[in-house]
Amino acid sequence: MQLNERLFQLTQERYGLSPDQCGDQELYEALLLLTRDMALARPAPEGGRKLYYFSAEFLVGKLLSNNLLALGIYDQVKAMLADLGRDISTIESLEPEPSLGNGGLGRLAACFLDSIAALGLNGDGVGLNYHYGLFRQQFKNHKQTEHPDPWLEKDSWLVPTGRTFTVPFGKGEVKAVCYDLPVPGAGSGIANRLHLFDVEEPAAQPWVGIDFDKGDIAHNLTSFLYPDDSDEAGRLLRVYQQYFMVSAGAQLILQELEERGYALDTLSDHVVIQINDTHPSMVIPELIRLLTDRGMSVNQAISQVSRTCAYTNHTILAEALEKWPIAYLETVAPQLVPIIRELDRRVKEAYPDPKVAIIDEQDRVHMAHMDIHYGFSVNGVAALHTEILKNSELKAFYDLYPGKFNNKTNGVTFRRWLEGCNPELTALIDKCIGKDWRQDTRKLEGLMAFTEDEKVLEELLAIKQTKKDQLCRAIWHRQGIELDPKSVFDIQIKRLHEYKRQQMNALYLIYKYLEIKAGHLPERPVTVIFGAKAAPAYVMAKHIIHLILCLRQLIEQDPQVRPWLRVAMVENYNVTWAETLIPACDISEQISLASKEASGTGNMKLMANGAVTLGTMDGANVEIAQLVGEENIYTFGTSSEQVMDLYAQGSYRSLDCYHRPQVERLVDFLVSPELLAVGDPASLATLWKDMKNKDWFMALLDVEDYIAAKERCIHDYGDRTAWAKKMLVNIAKSGYFSSDRTIAQYNQDIWHLK
Repeated sequence: MQLNERLFQLTQERYGLSPDQCGDQELYEALLLLTRDMALARPAPEGGRKLYYFSAEFLVGKLLSNNLLALGIYDQVKAMLADLGRDISTIESLEPEPSLGNGGLGRLAACFLDSIAALGLNGDGVGLNYHYGLFRQQFKNHKQTEHPDPWLEKDSWLVPTGRTFTVPFGKGEVKAVCYDLPVPGAGSGIANRLHLFDVEEPAAQPWVGIDFDKGDIAHNLTSFLYPDDSDEAGRLLRVYQQYFMVSAGAQLILQELEERGYALDTLSDHVVIQINDTHPSMVIPELIRLLTDRGMSVNQAISQVSRTCAYTNHTILAEALEKWPIAYLETVAPQLVPIIRELDRRVKEAYPDPKVAIIDEQDRVHMAHMDIHYGFSVNGVAALHTEILKNSELKAFYDLYPGKFNNKTNGVTFRRWLEGCNPELTALIDKCIGKDWRQDTRKLEGLMAFTEDEKVLEELLAIKQTKKDQLCRAIWHRQGIELDPKSVFDIQIKRLHEYKRQQMNALYLIYKYLEIKAGHLPERPVTVIFGAKAAPAYVMAKHIIHLILCLRQLIEQDPQVRPWLRVAMVENYNVTWAETLIPACDISEQISLASKEASGTGNMKLMANGAVTLGTMDGANVEIAQLVGEENIYTFGTSSEQVMDLYAQGSYRSLDCYHRPQVERLVDFLVSPELLAVGDPASLATLWKDMKNKDWFMALLDVEDYIAAKERCIHDYGDRTAWAKKMLVNIAKSGYFSSDRTIAQYNQDIWHLK
């Protein structure tokens, strides 16, 4: 049946209308069902080993366009809608964004599922079906407020599977209901699944804001991603969520193994589990429990699971290397505690070094330690990050298991982050080098032949201006903020965390504001745009948001400064915002504290869209710099080795940096009369004191170098031809950072799928 015939049939069945009689919402719903059914009709890969990718987050973004592209019918649907007098972008805008993730971890998992399917590999995702996401961010009185972010509608991409599993908790059982989200592979002809587990009777939304009964596990378990963990009830709920996900997922794996006709004692031959960060770590003892319950010996179960599970480490930050009190596990899943104690006993018997124990002297279970001991692979996500794991943070484990450690530099899917969000740039690339790069992004290197082609460089600059104009309209439409599309667009879109150093960018704004007030006018106008959410309990991150929003008002209301400097912070930053911000970016801010950013993926998306990186030599920035050359990136700051030495010696003193005249002037502006007049004195004073007296992530250490590098960057922007060459080189060299390449390496070195 032709697409137009199928659409006609759907609208007739649902609404008794032909497509040309339907409203936009009705057309959207019909297209969703048409696309979902086409994806579901695709076969799943058969035979060989099957991957189960466990992750607490899958930040998939809106799926209509992505799935139309993957099915190869985007252009047909666009033309079909045009014949009806409709614009595909208007129809797409009606789709709610699934609230299934927060930041880079979840977006990476979504890119990986896309690439697994595109490569025709047999691999499904396993996660939770959050009803209200992390939260919907709103700004009020220059502060972040949090609200539920409902996304589930009567018609959605979720498909009931009829599969249910009983998850045993310490205080009763909860039934896990499995829903599938189809993941069609571009060009592969297959479709995998994202399995999302939900409670049988999810709570309605009776609460105000994001406060809810954290103790009502049976109904609220899947309400929110990362519930506020500032109290014990919140921390326990996180453990409940993690166990619910892995228990249901492990039961699904064993059920599918039996359905495929394989015996339990061949588990590791036919299944591989990738543990994405430490949230799913309890899958190890849970699988051991389920196998022994089915008659397998403990030794055999441990052996099978150890050859089935692999672990990805995403960060060296202690807060992300989860350590749960054993008492929490006794409350949530007491049946796992004897197994974990046995795993720990075996480790301590073989390796007496307390640094590698699973259960420490304070009776805390180190999830990453369990993953490393009882998994067969441990990978970092950027070359520098993996070396830090091997030589510093996890050195004791690397000394024990050098063969387990490997690097898999992250990647992103160009289908969404170039083809989908920047069709204008895609068309220019196609015109220059043909379309083969869409299947093999390494062929973007062919663009290097055009670095002296004035016509191509002019077209590239024109496309960037088009995307900046589009962003200006979006920000005006959504937030009523007017920006100058002819200014330099400096964009920092990162999870709000002190080590990502949004406060340094705020100090730059203060520097620039004071310079303009002193009569030192810049060479050209600059617009600094932020996008980020702060976790509800992360007080310091909220203070940083408050500072940014206060600076925006201060600058906006000053007629002397406003023509030269503008600030915007997009509200409720998400994938949809990213798809508009990334193509419009001139300067890509990547200013983490060296050694703390494991990889980053925003840096890859931005360079692929022609942004030039301004960043520290950290994470994947190191590999970006190696690829593009020092003339096409702006780097600054203390090296990772020096930073680690400062931490090891405890020798960093923020006051020493603060007392440098330039730095003191900037930091003290946080409590200046000008800023206090528009902000909350208590919030600004708290941030001022912390930066001056603590500054745990050393923003003051690098702030002068950062300002100097940023000024060079903005100056160089003035030579439009030279800048366009930098843009083109970044695009040409970005192909390495395709998630197709990353997944191919995972498969070759770890998974060994067909």
